[in-house]
Amino acid sequence: MRKPLFVPARSRRAIDEHLLVRFPRVYGMLVWWVTRLPPESRIRQAMIWRATEQGFAATNRRDFEAVLPRYDPNVEFLPSRELVRVGIAASYRGHDGFLRLWGDWDSAWAGHAQWEPKELIDLGDDRLLMLGRMKGTGEASGIAVDTEVAVLFTFRNGRVIREEHYFSSSAAEALEALGLEPSAR
Repeated sequence: MRKPLFVPARSRRAIDEHLLVRFPRVYGMLVWWVTRLPPESRIRQAMIWRATEQGFAATNRRDFEAVLPRYDPNVEFLPSRELVRVGIAASYRGHDGFLRLWGDWDSAWAGHAQWEPKELIDLGDDRLLMLGRMKGTGEASGIAVDTEVAVLFTFRNGRVIREEHYFSSSAAEALEALGLEPSAR
């Protein structure tokens, strides 16, 4: 299932995000149940799209307390090979790894890089693919960057256990590896 995605510039949490932070186990049970529904289920679609939009909005405002309950404590993050070439570690593990990743990320980008999700594809096998853009300015170079991105999320028991980032041409490669048409976006 493919659906457009939009992340509003929100300066604070929505009420359901406050509940997520306050009651992460309830959120986990709800998401586990939702991810068991078939991909064409309207309930599954609505809840997954809202959670994804809120997750990217919280990341853009660096509200990691509202992001971390969405991730398994042993999650693995795999930054794009382009970022690894410029000094970001090849992988990060766990919630502490998530925070280190964003510390490294923000030190590489002057003024916080921002995600602009455009489309979410529910692959139906405990994986979601977000297609969009990432915009920022390099801290060292001062060069503005505006690149296509693909982020592949893998879930287990309703929480993200693996997040893989692909930039520019590697985003097209990720789509092809998943059997999707890059031009279908």
